[in-house]
Amino acid sequence: MLDRLHHVAVICSDYPRSRHFYAEVLGLPVIREVWREARRSWKCDLAVGSHAMIELFSFPDAPPRPSRPEAQGLRHLAFAVPSLDPVIERLTAAGVAVEPIRVDEYTGKRFTFFADPDDLPLELYED
Repeated sequence: MLDRLHHVAVICSDYPRSRHFYAEVLGLPVIREVWREARRSWKCDLAVGSHAMIELFSFPDAPPRPSRPEAQGLRHLAFAVPSLDPVIERLTAAGVAVEPIRVDEYTGKRFTFFADPDDLPLELYED
């Protein structure tokens, strides 16, 4: 019934900072970017591989989402990468704090976490 993940929507507190993070630091290509005057909101579609997108939104006065302690609902976004090491090097060179690498006890695959500018937990999973 469900074919694949199409997109994930992220509402940010500081659009220029988050756009820079997702497009420049993470290297996600911008598909389109529009200013929605009626909503006083930016919407930027960023490609994640060839089959998914992140929709990055800005909304005036959007309340912060609790992150810790972990609340019910969406926990984090995970990105598959062929190798963790070059991505971690790129992130740390850009000043992004990355947690120590862990190993998935069921698959034996390496993974780590970091956060976007609004403290949204993001995962890198070596696939």
